[in-house]
Amino acid sequence: MTSMEIETVSSEPKATIGFFPSKPHFEPLKPHEMSEGKIQFRKVGVPAHRFSPLKKAWMDLCTPIYEQMKIDIRMNLKARKVELKTRKDTPDVSNLQKCADFVHAFMLGFEVIDAIALLRMDELYVDSFEIKDVKTLRGEHLSRAIGRLSGKGGKTRFAIENSTRTRIVVADTRIHILGSFANIKVARDALCSLIMGSPAGKVYSKLRAVSARLAERF
Repeated sequence: MTSMEIETVSSEPKATIGFFPSKPHFEPLKPHEMSEGKIQFRKVGVPAHRFSPLKKAWMDLCTPIYEQMKIDIRMNLKARKVELKTRKDTPDVSNLQKCADFVHAFMLGFEVIDAIALLRMDELYVDSFEIKDVKTLRGEHLSRAIGRLSGKGGKTRFAIENSTRTRIVVADTRIHILGSFANIKVARDALCSLIMGSPAGKVYSKLRAVSARLAERF
């Protein structure tokens, strides 16, 4: 009686041509691990007229930057700049630029409660332009244009802010707008119309139509 040979079949799949192992999973690099382990810095200049507001609101600026964004912050009195740098526990390298934008927005004149939105939302930014970029005005004509932008008691500026979901700062002849891209465009168009001489009532009617379209998108 001859012995029978039994061929065993392995349950594991055989390696075939074109078979690759699963992709490796790597943890994201920390900021201190990038650029050969060098610490990254940002510096934001402090205008002379913003020293007193900065001193009063210093803790309101430092708390979210240091505790939430994990970024070191200090005031360099000699250079008159706010200095920011990454730490070993900084979760994302983009936090450094967000904090720099936050501090810069405060230096432009925005309130801390408004500028802090730059830390929480990615689609917000600050747009700036001058009145002379729209129309060359001098003397009393320039003063009247600035008056039209603000309105009596800031009524016109508040109306534009509320309808476009933006924040506006009129600093002498410079105008700064904080918001999303689409909303900044609407607010800038309204401000440009006022600079060109349009009455506030006509601008209000346009804002109502545009704000209704913006509300439909959401």
